[in-house]
Amino acid sequence: MKNYFSPNISNKGRLVRGLVALALLVGAGFGFLLSVWLGAALLASGAVALFEALRGWCALRACGIKTKI
Repeated sequence: MKNYFSPNISNKGRLVRGLVALALLVGAGFGFLLSVWLGAALLASGAVALFEALRGWCALRACGIKTKI
């Protein structure tokens, strides 16, 4: 399991995931105004993207799927 969470993306990928996380978390703030479920879904997605950015790890790449960034 330790190898599963080993870093597998470059700094460019980390930056992109960080920006995506920021956008999702800001969207969650607005999403809660419309629907609790929408806000919660955006918040959870933003948290996963933030974890990937901070860790330098991509869940899709860990599963063997090739990504461009």
